[in-house]
Amino acid sequence: MNAPQAKPRPFNPRVCYIRRPSEIDELPVAEARTLDEVADRYAFRANDYYLGLIDWDDPADPIRRLVIPDVAELSDWGDLDASNEAANTVVQGLQHKYHDTALVLAASTCGAYCRYCFRKRLFMRQNEEIVRDLEPAYQYVGRHEEITDVLLTGGDPLVLNTTLLAPIVRRFAAMPHVRTVRIGSKLPAFNPYRILDDDQLLGLVEEVTSTGTAIYLMAHFDHPREISDVACDGIRAMQGAGAHVVNQCPLVHGVNDDADVLTELFEAATELGMPQYYLFQGRPTAGNEPYEVPMVRGWQLFDAARRRCSGLSRRVRYAMSHATGKIEIMGVDDGYIYLRYHRARDEADESRVLIARRDDEAYWLDDLELVEMAGA
Repeated sequence: MNAPQAKPRPFNPRVCYIRRPSEIDELPVAEARTLDEVADRYAFRANDYYLGLIDWDDPADPIRRLVIPDVAELSDWGDLDASNEAANTVVQGLQHKYHDTALVLAASTCGAYCRYCFRKRLFMRQNEEIVRDLEPAYQYVGRHEEITDVLLTGGDPLVLNTTLLAPIVRRFAAMPHVRTVRIGSKLPAFNPYRILDDDQLLGLVEEVTSTGTAIYLMAHFDHPREISDVACDGIRAMQGAGAHVVNQCPLVHGVNDDADVLTELFEAATELGMPQYYLFQGRPTAGNEPYEVPMVRGWQLFDAARRRCSGLSRRVRYAMSHATGKIEIMGVDDGYIYLRYHRARDEADESRVLIARRDDEAYWLDDLELVEMAGA
């Protein structure tokens, strides 16, 4: 990796948060004040470890673009709940969209905020989606024995102190029908010291996996430069404790919308024993216009990158998390876009293949003109 290496001193996120762009010395004062206005609408947070990965001499630096606001976020574009997660919320903070999976919004903050975040509504004033009392979620999962997989997300569950996280993981893992507890987290990229400095967290993973319940860390590296030496150490520590680790991320304009970058990301993830699980089409979320990539171009980049990878790195799927399900974008030719439901909200859509007229400006399924298949 050619990434700037993390600062060598220990990092404590409780005292090193940067909460306003104007607190960043590397930003010109006038620019920082303008970006504070963006942060007034869409939450901003960073830390000195992650800011230390930025090449401040490069205004197009991808790490900078991931975390520093852009005035274009204020454009009138998109919806705060682009995938209609509200429709899947069965008790406060718990979504049950797919038959065997429950999604729990276990945390209300993140270690830093991705500028393209599709759940930025959670970090805005008067949000009521984050669970305050997990008991209804426990009761719901306990009653629904078809749920074998619990995904803890938010926010970022690893922001929680392990003394708060451990009872959540243990309670779900103790349910006989729950075979997998997933922790969706960007902290391995934003602050790997959260893992390296917490033996209690690693002990929790060892404890739970020893009982036969699998722990999956759903890591979130968007660019190979985030996979610093320290980040690699954090991932290896989790693996050493018994966690399975995979990576997933969206396609982001100005960050990883480049076939060479994607190839490097996929291969680096595989080498670390953290295979790329999904590459997501960016959701049309309010504030995300400057980070979006049209679907056809996204497929072309994805296909070009995957062709350059070894077989182990070709397992990744290019998909969108639509209101109706997780839809894999399988191919594009001169006239059509070919899609398939990888997971479906409604059973009738499971594995259904969709054919749409090619539209090089389309970003989302709702932008496409679907074609009826002959004999359907």
